[in-house]
Amino acid sequence: MQGKKGHFNSLRNQIFIGFVMVMLIVLLLAGISAYDRVAALLKSNAEKHIHQTAVQASGRMDALIAQVNSLTAQVADDSYVQRLLSDEKQGKPATFNQRQALLQIAGSYQSFINGAQSMEIYTTGYNRIFPMDDRSLDLRVERSWITQADEGKGRLVWAGSDPEDPGVLLAIRRINLLDHSFEHGGYVVVRMQRSFFQLNDSNGADGSQDSIMLLDAEGEVVTSDPKINLDPKAILYSGSVVQNGEQSYIVVRQKSELTGWTLAVLTPLRETTEGVSILRTALLVSGMIGVILFLIMSFFLSTMITRPLIRLMRAMRGAQPGAMKPNLMVSSTMEINELNEVYNQMVYRQNELTRVVHEKEVMQSRAELKALQSQINPHFLFNTLEAFYWSLEEKGDEEMARMVVAMSRLFRYIISSSQQDEWVTMADELEHAERYLRIMQMRLGERMQWEIQLSDAVRNVHIPKLLIQPLVENAILHGIESKLGPGKIIVHVASTEENLVRIEVRDDGPGMDESRLQSVIHALHGGPAVSNKGTGVGLINVHRRLKLYFGSQLGERCKLSITSKVGEGTVICFEIPKGTEGAYDS
Repeated sequence: MQGKKGHFNSLRNQIFIGFVMVMLIVLLLAGISAYDRVAALLKSNAEKHIHQTAVQASGRMDALIAQVNSLTAQVADDSYVQRLLSDEKQGKPATFNQRQALLQIAGSYQSFINGAQSMEIYTTGYNRIFPMDDRSLDLRVERSWITQADEGKGRLVWAGSDPEDPGVLLAIRRINLLDHSFEHGGYVVVRMQRSFFQLNDSNGADGSQDSIMLLDAEGEVVTSDPKINLDPKAILYSGSVVQNGEQSYIVVRQKSELTGWTLAVLTPLRETTEGVSILRTALLVSGMIGVILFLIMSFFLSTMITRPLIRLMRAMRGAQPGAMKPNLMVSSTMEINELNEVYNQMVYRQNELTRVVHEKEVMQSRAELKALQSQINPHFLFNTLEAFYWSLEEKGDEEMARMVVAMSRLFRYIISSSQQDEWVTMADELEHAERYLRIMQMRLGERMQWEIQLSDAVRNVHIPKLLIQPLVENAILHGIESKLGPGKIIVHVASTEENLVRIEVRDDGPGMDESRLQSVIHALHGGPAVSNKGTGVGLINVHRRLKLYFGSQLGERCKLSITSKVGEGTVICFEIPKGTEGAYDS
């Protein structure tokens, strides 16, 4: 199973799959972008077409309304009608003959408009004088329309459907008496057939299937396409798309300022999406062709790239340690040639390293022999000091014998293997310092006294070897020896409240002034040495070793701290954390 998976995860398959995935993503993004842009363009063009249709239909409707408005205005301004209504207003009722004469006048005006079915004329008291049936106006139309006509002061008001004939629309207009300062003289009502406002032009010259619906101010249908069976309120208040059964329509509305009517143009949604469907099919077909072509190209390209690599891999598999041979392959690809050249250089380098390692093994064997021989030298020194000790013991020179023993132990502590005894306990380190103090007391005598103060809580704390003795040596060299009288050295070791161990070496020597103290501190940080005695490297060595061992744990607190006053002595101290054995791997 693992072999099959590894074979599938070959470089050729990964390159092949990578190319195919990139191609699919590019084609998908390009197809989506093109589809969205073209679909938006087609939809925008369809909406422009529908809006243009609505504007044209609205213009035709306004022209028809203007005809009706002109007809009623001519009737209202007719001199005979004006004189007849003026007599009515003055209390002179029209005679039968006078009312009969209105028939000819109304007929002459009606002939100008095919859709005008009839006209009616009423007095200010709502009495009808034409036709001659004495019917009241408020029984013919609702009073709200009469009120609107009065408020319009001669403006044509459309009063909706005729209660007696739903196929007829009523329009009412107040008649103003021109010779009587435009006083109210009566009303003219015109009955218009609904077919007069039929604006539909389905399946026109451009092949469109637009449907037009005309709604009055009350939301009632004035004219409509028979194919459209929709709630008028849905047309007025719905969004840009309405549903008629299984058919969806895009709606564009145009409201007339003359009548308050709303003209709605409805276009089947499939007309606008027909081009989008063709586009989608074209994109899918072209995408499939592109995928097939790219699959073939990707396969050959991945094979061409990986074939030299397979040859190089076979050469690497056949290489033997110590006898690797370069691969003498030449490829037409610059990167493959570079990779082969790197492999050949690696072969040459590997052969060279094999030779060098062999030589180093020989040299290491020789070094081990020399190291075994060098171990004889410390043992010879210790044995010689031991012989001196027994010789002095036999002669009774006990003081010199003790000095020889102290020196032997001192040398053994210093010379012992650093890899085995790099870390010692605090008690062992102070014991070594005490041996050094005893040897130095033999030279200085009563001029030097010392005291070692060690807390039991820190006796077993581990510390790198030879950190305290150089400080004691410095206190003797620059403190006790520089003092005229007797002096004392105090070594104090105790734990602090911060879980640290504080080591302090104090002497009561002559001390240092501020200038010399700053020079010593500067020397610890890399400046020149200022000591006139010895090499002056003891403090610097301890300071640097503290940085190496405990710098990562203590940060800025990892340092030698020196305080001194003239005539009072010098104090050198440092701090180490508890339980830090092995913190620094030398």
